[in-house]
Order: sequence, then C-alpha cells, then structure tokens
Amino acid sequence: QVQLVESGGGLVQAGGSLRLSCAASRGTFSRGAMGWFRQAPGKGREFVAAISRSGVSIAYADAVKGRFTISKDNAKDTVYLQMNSLKPEDTAVYYCAARYFLESDWTVRDYNYRYWGQGTQVTVSS
Repeated sequence: QVQLVESGGGLVQAGGSLRLSCAASRGTFSRGAMGWFRQAPGKGREFVAAISRSGVSIAYADAVKGRFTISKDNAKDTVYLQMNSLKPEDTAVYYCAARYFLESDWTVRDYNYRYWGQGTQVTVSS
C-alpha cells in the first residue's frame, strides 16, 4: 500500500506563491503517473495537474495553466506543485494522487488514481 503525504499548504495573499509537496511512503512511487486535484467548499473535486511516470508528459487544467508547475523527483519519491500568481478562486483543499505503478500515463479522471493523500489546505486572500 502506497501512502502519500502532502505538505506546503497555507494562507497566502493573492498574487503570492506556494509550493506543495507530496511524499510517498514506498519506492514504487516512481512507477505510476501522479496528479494533483483540489476541492473547494461546496464543490466537487477537480483536476489540477498531472505528470506521467517518466515525467515527459504533463497536463494542466485550463484554470491553472501558465501559473502552476508540476514536477517530480524520483530519487526523493516526491512530486511538487509550484503555484504562482495565486488567486482567491484557487482556495481549496489540494490532494495528491498516484496511479498504480504499472499505469504510466496521466489522466484527468480522479477515479483512475488508486492512492490519495489526506489533503492540504490552500487559502488565498484577496
């Protein structure tokens, strides 16, 4: 069982930056595609960004394209989400997710991810 632990959330003013980290408990982390999702109060969970197992293929939601950057460090079993130019509408709980280690391609569908972190709160004030 892979366990994911997010960190790096917090309160920031609009226009500011945060970097989220997601660390895996096991070395198999590096084999599956990874994704970030978020859920704002009263809304459903939505796709934010994803990265393939190789790190070559990356996808972003239109709402964050050009502002957020996903990356991964296989040696550290960690995936990152650099968030710049934050807006109040980015306020949400952010979740890290991992696909099964044989599933190398990313997907925007949350049900395709097998493992989930507990979430980290990001609050952007106006």
